[in-house]
Amino acid sequence: MAESPAVVNLAFTGASGAQYGLRLLQCLVANQCRVNVMVSRAAQVVIATETDFRLPGSPPSMKEAFTEYTGAADGQIQVFGREEWFSPPASGSGEKAPLVVCPCSTGTLSALATGASNNLIERAGDVALKERRQLILVLRESPYSEVHLENMLKLTRMGAVIMPASPGFYHKPESVDDLVDFMVARILDHLGLEQTMVPRWGESKGSTVQE
Repeated sequence: MAESPAVVNLAFTGASGAQYGLRLLQCLVANQCRVNVMVSRAAQVVIATETDFRLPGSPPSMKEAFTEYTGAADGQIQVFGREEWFSPPASGSGEKAPLVVCPCSTGTLSALATGASNNLIERAGDVALKERRQLILVLRESPYSEVHLENMLKLTRMGAVIMPASPGFYHKPESVDDLVDFMVARILDHLGLEQTMVPRWGESKGSTVQE
């Protein structure tokens, strides 16, 4: 397993699937990661529409809300506004950290594929690509147009991991939360972080593969 990151950059964008990002944030906090959070304006609308979690409008208030929601330690979560160009995710000389965009809209996908840096989330993705850092994009759109597929292929060739939110069913999910946990577990696996939500293939809960 890869070395576990001490810091993770997490971006919420305006695709359906806010539950994935919120659950991932909980798990990152539980894994003792420090998390730099970025939230697009569209993501704020989606979070309010899809969940009971009420996210305030300003970064300081968001930080307080996320900290309470996850039970994070003081300072474990930082929230940066869309134009905070002096934040760590905005520069290759900043703190080295993977970036997970969860959920990732196809608009953000397009911006990253074309090198746009019109806001902090896009800039953070550009930095991850140019610095050859881990970049995980959790898309939720379906079906995909030719443009979407071309952008995904382009970013894959640049080194990004395209991880559509397509949960499996071999773990016999019994609730929506189980489906969300399936995807979050896959993200944690890619980040090299421990997770016990979904057994890895060939394993069952509470046991390991027998030789």
